Amino acid sequence: MTHAFHHDLAFSTPDQTTAFAEALARQLVPGDVILLSGGIGAGKTHFARAVIQFRLATQGLAEDVPSPTFTLVQTYDDTISEIWHSDLYRLTHPDEVEELGLIDAFETAICLVEWPDRLGELMPQNALLLEFSSGDASEDPDLRHVRISGPAESWEARIQKALP
Repeated sequence: MTHAFHHDLAFSTPDQTTAFAEALARQLVPGDVILLSGGIGAGKTHFARAVIQFRLATQGLAEDVPSPTFTLVQTYDDTISEIWHSDLYRLTHPDEVEELGLIDAFETAICLVEWPDRLGELMPQNALLLEFSSGDASEDPDLRHVRISGPAESWEARIQKALP
């Protein structure tokens, strides 16, 4: 039986979000899938970019990491693992996900998926879900709330290691 866990975080600056992304990036292995949900501007791409750039930097590599909004998928190779960054916002049906090759990548690469609701039934059961939301108008505009959930067996210890 899979036990789920939940953890809530708040980051008051983009640098704090980056620090958490980098700490989590250290824990990732091929086959890990991180689902990034939240509204436009909530911090999904910032988080994904920080993970990718950190993993590349640890191998002495540097690359521009654009949002995959129009390409749907960008891939990177940090010499340890292939990294897939996908933005499914423009997809209209889960069948389109299979055409991207993303389902196979879930097994062999580190995958960062924005707008995971577009996956429908194809959503991997072992994925980590990060739900981003911005602070309300009375709060600091840089404030981001992140609700983390996933199967405890796969993720809880790694999240604990990545926490500030």
